[in-house]
Amino acid sequence: MILLVLAAWIGLNFAEKRAERHGISKENINNLIFYGLIAFIFGGRISFVLQNISAFAKSPINILSINPDLFDMLGALAAAAITVLVFVQRNQISIWSVLDALTPFFAILGIGLGLSHLAAGTAFGLPTDLPWAVELWNANRHPTQIYETLASALIFGLLWYKRHDPHPGIHFLAYLALVTGMQVFLMGFRADQTLILNGIKQGQIISLAALLASFILIEIRLYQITKK
Repeated sequence: MILLVLAAWIGLNFAEKRAERHGISKENINNLIFYGLIAFIFGGRISFVLQNISAFAKSPINILSINPDLFDMLGALAAAAITVLVFVQRNQISIWSVLDALTPFFAILGIGLGLSHLAAGTAFGLPTDLPWAVELWNANRHPTQIYETLASALIFGLLWYKRHDPHPGIHFLAYLALVTGMQVFLMGFRADQTLILNGIKQGQIISLAALLASFILIEIRLYQITKK
């Protein structure tokens, strides 16, 4: 958790540096991230509670537990997305420009997530005899957490030093395509994924669908831009 908080702070600083390039003030980008994170935290807990209401009805005090497992990621993302959309609409800011400005923030969070997986021993890899294997959970395994961290750092580097794209939204969609493509590849080395469809991992299916969606969105966005 500490690593993710640190990553969020570093990501915010990078986002501030890019915000004005996309026509967004530092104040707006700070407020947007703050409200989005608050909605993410509370939305994830509220969604989890609603899905397990009978358990919490017996002991309501557990709603305030600091246990990070009492959290619904989809509910958190939905709450954060709604909050961002409301903020953007009220402040009359282009959603595509906002997403472009937030891309460094997302990219740094990806690095922090990989490091937090490494620290906690989660998102662990399949057993392997490769010389760079790490011993974890009584087996030598692919260091998938390190793969994830290095790949996320590479994606951040590519996008940070890339020249500014004059088309709003393309920068963020390029990041989305890169990170989902990375997940399609890395999921193949993960040992903590549910197998479906004759050995294909559920995470790979989800990541592949997101990758295809990002390509479609890029085509749609480019079409919208050329029509203006």
